[in-house]
Amino acid sequence: MSEAAQDTNSPDPNSYVLEDQIGFLLRLANQRHLEIFAAALSDVTPTQFATLVKLHQLGVMSQNHLGRLVAMDAATTNGVVTRLRKKGFVQTQASTSDLRRLDVSLTAEGETFVTATLPTAFEVSAKTTSALSARETAQLLTLLAKL
Repeated sequence: MSEAAQDTNSPDPNSYVLEDQIGFLLRLANQRHLEIFAAALSDVTPTQFATLVKLHQLGVMSQNHLGRLVAMDAATTNGVVTRLRKKGFVQTQASTSDLRRLDVSLTAEGETFVTATLPTAFEVSAKTTSALSARETAQLLTLLAKL
């Protein structure tokens, strides 16, 4: 194939450097964050914590809506809510307005847990981005939100 016939937009396959790829770097950053999170908040997973925080912020809501707000599919949301219920952090009940809907809310123990651990969550975020300046951290968050 002549050079003119080659797609000039195709990258050279020999120039692929794993360490320069977004997926690889995101995975490394996520692994670092998960290690820091697990060391600081061993009672819950990041997904469970996100669920608790969203309930703390917004109050009672349907399990389906909660899952959408914390970016989980229905099966994952059900598993997370079940585990949090077993820990005594959330409670569920049939909705009074729609019996097909299951409402989720924090228990008193869940509210206490979230309130007590929010300062630690801020520390986890700070440790995760400790190699960045405040400006770089803000830029990173802005860029990640676009993905």
